[in-house]
Amino acid sequence: MKPQIHATFDPATWTVSYVVFDEAGGSCAIIDPVLDYDPKASRTRTHSANRLIEFIRNQRLTVQWILETHAHADHLSAADYLKAQLGGKTAIGSNIPVVQQTFKKIFNLGDDFTPDGRHFDHLFADNEVFQVGNLTAKAISVSGHTPADMAYQFGDAIFVGDTLFMPDVGTARADFPGGDARHLFHAIQKILAFPPETRLLMCHDYPPGNRSPAWESTVADQRAHNIHVHDGISEEAFVAMRNKRDATLEMPNLLLPSIQINIRAGRMPEAESNGVAYLKIPVNLI
Repeated sequence: MKPQIHATFDPATWTVSYVVFDEAGGSCAIIDPVLDYDPKASRTRTHSANRLIEFIRNQRLTVQWILETHAHADHLSAADYLKAQLGGKTAIGSNIPVVQQTFKKIFNLGDDFTPDGRHFDHLFADNEVFQVGNLTAKAISVSGHTPADMAYQFGDAIFVGDTLFMPDVGTARADFPGGDARHLFHAIQKILAFPPETRLLMCHDYPPGNRSPAWESTVADQRAHNIHVHDGISEEAFVAMRNKRDATLEMPNLLLPSIQINIRAGRMPEAESNGVAYLKIPVNLI
């Protein structure tokens, strides 16, 4: 059964969130939802998430899953807020404990933070099959950008997270803690081995020039035109390019606040004695 797909684009973080649904059964999954965050005031808003809620309620859909392609470094996840409003299970790749362990050390999180993935309702194994109503979906491990990146296949569509961007933008960086350009290359080849007409749905778009934001391509488009990894690019050439390019990139604006939230499945740290939750900012570490 071909999935129905509703996309919303957040221009503040260049993020695309999706509702994937089965019209016949009335069930849906949410992929990579955004919690709006003002870093100057450290305030959150739910405008982007509320747009998803409005669509889901108008379509009379039941949320079964809230899926994260990885622990994002460029936006805060609205998974916890959406779960409270709509229900559903939060899920991410089974390697998320590796990411949690890394950032527990970086943020010096206390004993109350256990890096075993328990913050999510479900951890997907590579090639694990699951249902969204009458839709059969599959989780596909695509580690490289982070160790826990997961793509999700619904019929002829694969939601690739940060593994690939639109062909004129290229591929994800691989220099975050635990990232690996060689692993990223192999993850991309796994995706590009699907039939040429397979639709690929991006998590982000950073359009060059005057192009409007876009987030859907195909395996054929990527193999022919991706500026970093089109057919004919060797593993060694890709790794050399990716490492050289990553060395010139600044850290994402929301890396430090977002990771602390996203490794907790969108939950804020526990409030302190004054009733306020606090984020930690390491100095001269990253």
